[in-house]
Amino acid sequence: MDNSELLKELILDIKNLSVDFSTENGTYNAVKGLNLSVGNGEILGLVGESGSGKSVTSLALMRLLKSPPAIITNGEINFKNKNKEWVNLLSLDNNTMRDYRGNEIAMIFQEPMTSLNPVMKCGKQVIEAITAHKKTDKKKSKEICLELFKEVLLPEPEKVFDKYPHELSGGQKQRIMIAMALSGNPSLLIADEPTTALDVTVQKSIIELIRNLNKKYGMSVIFITHDLGVVAEISDKIAVMYQGNIVEQGLKNDILLHPKHPYTCGLISCRPPLSKRPEKLITVSDFLNNKSVVYKTISPEERKQNHDILYSQNPLLEVKDLEVKFNLKKNFFGKSIEDFVAVKKVSFDVFRGETLGIVGESGCGKTTIGRSILNLIDISSGQIIYEGKNLKLLGKSEMREVREKVQIIFQDPYSSLNPRITIGNSIIEPMRVHKIEKNDKTRKEKAISLLEKVSLSSAFFNRYPHELSGGQRQRVCIARALALNPQLIVCDESVSSLDVSVQAQVLNLLNHLKKELGLTYIFISHDLSVVKYMSDRVLVIKSGQIVEKGEADNLYNNPQHPYTQKLISSIPDLPTI
Repeated sequence: MDNSELLKELILDIKNLSVDFSTENGTYNAVKGLNLSVGNGEILGLVGESGSGKSVTSLALMRLLKSPPAIITNGEINFKNKNKEWVNLLSLDNNTMRDYRGNEIAMIFQEPMTSLNPVMKCGKQVIEAITAHKKTDKKKSKEICLELFKEVLLPEPEKVFDKYPHELSGGQKQRIMIAMALSGNPSLLIADEPTTALDVTVQKSIIELIRNLNKKYGMSVIFITHDLGVVAEISDKIAVMYQGNIVEQGLKNDILLHPKHPYTCGLISCRPPLSKRPEKLITVSDFLNNKSVVYKTISPEERKQNHDILYSQNPLLEVKDLEVKFNLKKNFFGKSIEDFVAVKKVSFDVFRGETLGIVGESGCGKTTIGRSILNLIDISSGQIIYEGKNLKLLGKSEMREVREKVQIIFQDPYSSLNPRITIGNSIIEPMRVHKIEKNDKTRKEKAISLLEKVSLSSAFFNRYPHELSGGQRQRVCIARALALNPQLIVCDESVSSLDVSVQAQVLNLLNHLKKELGLTYIFISHDLSVVKYMSDRVLVIKSGQIVEKGEADNLYNNPQHPYTQKLISSIPDLPTI
């Protein structure tokens, strides 16, 4: 079925939908007169940044918005049910709408860990969904559940049936959620950011799974994401949302190859390009502010000259035969009888002024390496030598001095900031601990200076974390890391939870600070496109070992190890404007 045929018969037709939220500061218009349609058997990609109204639209469609504070002030959500009858979902009573959820329309939520009950086995959770839609006995329900597990390509379905969510990987948990959504044989599947927190390889497998289910069952899909690269891999049609409005929609190739709205152009261009190396990433605001958007690139010759200077000096950090083990089981006397080796004999150097990228899938040992360097995890064997000092041999006072020079920016800016402490005090606190500056007055002055350095005004000093966006919180975490005047910063998945547009801003900021302050980075990520852009050299980690390393561009253009090749082939690609 080609795109022209898909558009002939609609399954969903949303007309003039408006959703408001009542807040302490007045009414917030989250969705403004939205018009959107989905064809029978079509995959629609709904794209936009956090806060654009994507998820609110999907929750309104499912009638899952809590009222108050949410109020649907206008519009119709017309849906063609399995009896080929059109119904306005907004006119249905709660009991009837409950029948539509799962049987007619199903939804996969963004975070499978919070969507699954942590104290209930996975099989039982899916059986609950099956029995909610079908009158089956226990034996038949289990058979259907196992068939669904096979359908979504879960390995060893019988074993998965009896496992708890924490025993599964992120990709496996997401497959459980897809199986649950399929249990009612819906005509329309809403996938709300189903790949955002996943590795690129797992992301690719989930995209392929949803695409194959769409083809096999003719099921329509609304695929919600902030990443146009992901949408390019899966969608037939794309709708771009910005500030509650659909600013552009049409067939995939028309939107990607000939974008008309500045916001769409910005979303396409802010992803790190794979074919060239710009000095600075373009941001969405560059297009929205009508700036002349020009890539200034770094030539291979310039890069080689910089590297010749960089690698002519002695290393700032040396990691030699690093090994980290975690105890899994102890005997009666407390002696370890089973260990998990997370890092296996890893060795590398980091040079002053360098960005060393560490890339690999979740569970490969990247974060363990980063935290071992900061002495946040005890190492089992090997050496970590910083400025000629073996960190394992240092006393508490000497290690405290090292901690001033080596800082970390964590992955999740939400959980790494204390919600009860103002932004200003979060930055001042490490200065107090390490006795930086004379008193709190000068520390406050420095904190405000650091906020301004990361492009936040002094007004943020007295705000709390919940009052900031994800990108603003990550900027605060960067300011806090800079408070102790460090030489080396470990960036542990520090942009993976951000929208691609905010990600571009933070990456530009990190590169700017590196030049201005002479910083050295260890940049950890599962996204090879981001690592390639940021790094001078890259280490590829698999199962706790370095399987390949080299200059970033050379490694990307000529990968030798099959695992590196797999990571590169999983990167969603987009045309550059």
